[in-house]
Amino acid sequence: MDNSSDDHDPETISSGSAGLDNILGGGFDPERMYLYEGRPGSGKTTLALQFLLEGATKGEATLYIALSETERELSLVAKRHGWSLKGVTVFELVPPETTLDPSQELTLLQPADMELSETTQLIFDTVEKLDPTRVVIDSLSELRLLAQSPLRYRRQILALKHFFSGRNATVILLDDLSSQQNDLQLHSIAHGVVLLEQLAIDYGAARRRLRVVKMRGIDFKGGFHDFIIARGGLKIFPRLIAAEHHKDFDGDLVPSGNLELDTLLGGGLERGTNALLIGAAGVGKSSLALTYAVAAADRGERTFIFAFDEGRGTMGARARTLGLPLQAATDKGLITVEQIDPAELSPGEFADRVRTAVEVENARIVIIDSLNGYLNAMPDERFLILQMHELLSYLSQLGVMTILVLAQHGLVGPMETPLDISYLADAVIMLRYFEFDGTVRRALSVVKKRSGKHEHAIREFTLSSHGVGVGPPLKGFSGIFSGTPTYHGEAKPLLPTETIGDD
Repeated sequence: MDNSSDDHDPETISSGSAGLDNILGGGFDPERMYLYEGRPGSGKTTLALQFLLEGATKGEATLYIALSETERELSLVAKRHGWSLKGVTVFELVPPETTLDPSQELTLLQPADMELSETTQLIFDTVEKLDPTRVVIDSLSELRLLAQSPLRYRRQILALKHFFSGRNATVILLDDLSSQQNDLQLHSIAHGVVLLEQLAIDYGAARRRLRVVKMRGIDFKGGFHDFIIARGGLKIFPRLIAAEHHKDFDGDLVPSGNLELDTLLGGGLERGTNALLIGAAGVGKSSLALTYAVAAADRGERTFIFAFDEGRGTMGARARTLGLPLQAATDKGLITVEQIDPAELSPGEFADRVRTAVEVENARIVIIDSLNGYLNAMPDERFLILQMHELLSYLSQLGVMTILVLAQHGLVGPMETPLDISYLADAVIMLRYFEFDGTVRRALSVVKKRSGKHEHAIREFTLSSHGVGVGPPLKGFSGIFSGTPTYHGEAKPLLPTETIGDD
């Protein structure tokens, strides 16, 4: 912890990014020196400009000291984000384009040719003249080159820190990590360090993430936080911590709109729980999830469907085939279908969209269709279970019922699951194809339900123009889940068939 001579705890100031402020628990301590570090293209300059623009909107004097970029380049960056640099003073220590003229070489303020002490003195003079409260120095790589030795470089950074310590200014230093080794000495000097990374994955858009390496006296959220660079600056998605979110709710049953299905589930699924629908492709998992969404709309409740695998058009066509009024519920705003492109979305951004659906749009049911698509959105699938556990815990503590769809590999017989997430689920509903008397049938069973009782029977179900139909228990059969059952009874309690497809 940093021991300040002040008797009072100063109020934090905004970093200019709501996401970073959330990670820092409010923002920066004022009148301190911070470091943004990251490879070129990671977003340091954009985040630093957000810091200055935040001060400019409050009438503060702000200063951008550019050792590697021109004011023209910074203005172009600002313009493409919809910003104006009005209120931000840009001091260039790089030559304008006209200085390539040999006749003007002796008049250049070119850091690469100047003594380090002269460069720092120019910075001091400019700061004393403008007396800014927010300063950005971009970038330290130029000062490191001028210093030529780690000891001299450290001394100059210490001189900068001591100079600003009595000037009521908050300073952001930018470093592009051009040195071959991490500059841990610089970390020890700075009050806080924020690392920005840009990761190239095998397919899809590059992933960006941020980590607060150090922040003296601030209880920040550790770990990596995903972010994107969009028009308007960096949009940072703080890592979801389920323990920070909770509200009281009634754990009443959520009906599906199908009496037989609710009977199979012991009355239905409870609020604040999650159900995993697992089975082969096309067996009816998504249709079963849609049934819950339409039933919720009939009660006036909102449902969000995050569709990784199919478009709105395909989902709408299937709903019409099943006689489900999906379009009417969508028009009323009671069902929202958000199509997700796994190649363009990071797990942090997806969690943020779910949070928005719950906290802003008041969603009571969340459907993720499917976990296979969510798996493809992960840059490293080792952490899928951990992130999904945090997301499900968050939804549970807010009283949201979650339906997860997971497609298994294969159609009949032994099935393979791309990931084992069943232990996270409060209820597991297994759907299977089986063959009988030359026809392909469907069966479902509740194999797990943590809260309350449920039937252990296997029931046949159908997809027809009347929706999902659930039949009586398939007594007298054995080997249904193997795909080729044997019938030992006298009558065949099977439902009439109607060919309806399901994706």
